[in-house]
Amino acid sequence: DTHKTAQDTYTMQPVPAESHGQFQAGKSHCSQHGENKTGNGEASDKQLILKVDGSSTVYPITEAVAEDYRAANPQLQVTIGISGTGGGMKKFTVGEIDICNASRPIKKSENDLCIEKNIKYIELPIAYDGLAVTVNPNNNWVDYLTVAELKTIWEAAAQGKIMNWSQIRKGWPDKPIKLFGPGTDSGTFDYFTEAVIGKQGDSRGDYTASEDDNVLVQGVSSDDGSLGYFGLAYYEENASKLKLVPIDDGNESNGAGPIAPSLETVQNGTYAPLSRVLLIYANSAAEGKKEVKDFLHFYIENAPTLVKEVGFIPLQSNIYAIVAQRLENDVTGSIYTDGHEVGTNLEDLLKKTKSDIAK
Repeated sequence: DTHKTAQDTYTMQPVPAESHGQFQAGKSHCSQHGENKTGNGEASDKQLILKVDGSSTVYPITEAVAEDYRAANPQLQVTIGISGTGGGMKKFTVGEIDICNASRPIKKSENDLCIEKNIKYIELPIAYDGLAVTVNPNNNWVDYLTVAELKTIWEAAAQGKIMNWSQIRKGWPDKPIKLFGPGTDSGTFDYFTEAVIGKQGDSRGDYTASEDDNVLVQGVSSDDGSLGYFGLAYYEENASKLKLVPIDDGNESNGAGPIAPSLETVQNGTYAPLSRVLLIYANSAAEGKKEVKDFLHFYIENAPTLVKEVGFIPLQSNIYAIVAQRLENDVTGSIYTDGHEVGTNLEDLLKKTKSDIAK
């Protein structure tokens, strides 16, 4: 979920070579654009600049929206950085960017920084995502995993101790487990560790961590004993190279037995606990500008189509309506308590906030 240095090329700012071609999910939607600049680097023709940064998971969605919006509104220049949710929040909480893409809710510490800097924000859920747990296609022993087994593999206490598949389930081969996952600045890392292990950041460190989801895909696809996790869109983009692992959360009330992520199971929450909400955070000072508000309205109105087009799962139509109302009414703050999403229901949280405002 993190790419610390990449800068999307909606502007003519220098782009590190490593940023090109990394984001296959959603890339087919967009062509790249440049803008004319004066000699001192300032945009010419009084072009307005909207600065976005954050999650690489959310990046393809925001990129697709920006592409379509700019076709009709070339006066708005959109720059999209990809520092990961945590990296984006570091910039957002000090007012360096207008919008932060996020694959997990704002943390209490980040919210406290916003309060300290007098930054008010509007939180806008835009899509669902499932975290795909994958193994190599040649793996013929893993038919599913339980949440408890995932915890055994990934918790901090496993470092240097849980090294072979035979330690996970009786009858599995005495073969080394090679682990691939996102880095610690990633919202995907934060969500997975909270959902599976019970505490954000409580993970073993002896795994291959990458700032590029496609490197994780490559790692899992190249070794028979590998296991990795990343956003569902990246699995779907590379399904021929990977084997998707259904997950059993042990809770029959939301679906019995192992369940694989799909549009239906993520949208209805039965793919638990690895279904999550993707969000954008808009600085309300920037959102007060007409061109920014217009862009955000366009974002929410077109999200149902564009989200699906780039491989993610749209919210239900009645939820998009509530989100649009939230934007229209300039509702600031987060619907989440101290940044905790696991075990919550998006519709319930939005409706509760709505009723609180009505009071």
